Amino acid sequence: MFSRRARLRPEDVGLVPVPGTRRVSGLRREELAQLAGLSTDYYTRVEQGRVQRVSDSIVEALGRALRLDEHEFAHFRNLAQPAPGAKRPAPRQQIRPGLRIMLESFAQSQVPAYVLGPYLDVLAWNDLAAALVADFDRLSPTERNMARLVFLDPAARDLYPDWEHTARTAVGNLRLAAGQFPHDPRLIALVGELSVHSPEFRGWWAGHDVRERTSGTKSFQHPQIGRIDLHFSSFRCTDAPEQVLVTYAAEASSPAETSLRLLASWVREAVPSQERGVGQRERAEEISGTGGDQR
Repeated sequence: MFSRRARLRPEDVGLVPVPGTRRVSGLRREELAQLAGLSTDYYTRVEQGRVQRVSDSIVEALGRALRLDEHEFAHFRNLAQPAPGAKRPAPRQQIRPGLRIMLESFAQSQVPAYVLGPYLDVLAWNDLAAALVADFDRLSPTERNMARLVFLDPAARDLYPDWEHTARTAVGNLRLAAGQFPHDPRLIALVGELSVHSPEFRGWWAGHDVRERTSGTKSFQHPQIGRIDLHFSSFRCTDAPEQVLVTYAAEASSPAETSLRLLASWVREAVPSQERGVGQRERAEEISGTGGDQR
């Protein structure tokens, strides 16, 4: 929770270094407590989770002292001030009919799009997203998870030219979810599986970094259309804040737009019109966030 402390030095924050040889880099407890205006004893109890609920003012003071960014602070606040339902699993995820219609309309506009659940489960998608990222229809419910695809599917290392950045972002997103639902067996099972089978995941998960990218550029090295650079945006659903709508778009008259148009034409040829539309996973009870193990 306080991994950011290791990135700060006394001279960085205007503190006079404590005499003596430091065994590790970063601030000592008494230095961080001083920055936050707390006693060392109270800060130690907060760090060790022995304070039942930390006040808003102390959370904000520690956030400033640790120089947390927006996403790190949100994660820190979830840990320091767990919501009343934090010990319960994430609610069962259901996709609104209007959102499915939106996904299909995106496909008609040559915009790949899908909806993610709290643990990066792919809950719904349009055909163009399946053609760009993965054939979700052919995957089992367990396999329809972006973190699992990135770390355990060998094809992902070819699909994403900057695989490490994509993988680290997935880890950061799962860390945010862990702050919200730390006791959810569904998340615990997923993290356990990835830790066992991926040394990269195991190392980065131990780093406690949190991150959530809501927009930017994403590159793909697609096996049929080659390199394609797209703009992505993600939006939290207001009536289901655990769900995120992710869209990819190309600039007008760009090579990426031409590539997307080609990909869309292949989708139309490969998928009969009566079968074309939005794929979705109606999450079965055993993997729905009601306590079941996804494996």
